[in-house]
Amino acid sequence: MSQHNKRYPGIDNDVHSGMTDIGKIIRDAWTFGILPETEHCVNWDYGRLEQLYDQVHQAWAPYGHLASHLPDELREKHERIYSEAIVRARTAGWNVELGDDD
Repeated sequence: MSQHNKRYPGIDNDVHSGMTDIGKIIRDAWTFGILPETEHCVNWDYGRLEQLYDQVHQAWAPYGHLASHLPDELREKHERIYSEAIVRARTAGWNVELGDDD
């Protein structure tokens, strides 16, 4: 089956509690207000996720794709969203120091 026929399980059901590239795109979309934080992208097709990636990439461009360049309000929102995600992932057993094969 091609990737375009697959559906994304949603950030909460993603590998490592969403500590993946797609999870990062979704969290960044929350940061920039592209998606509400209640949207977890359950059952989205990968074409739709690619469109989301493009929107997020454009939103980051004025800030050089660096969180440290975000204005205070966005930087604080970004830090909150990512801190909460790390806590959830660690609670579920994710360890940043382990690779996918460990």
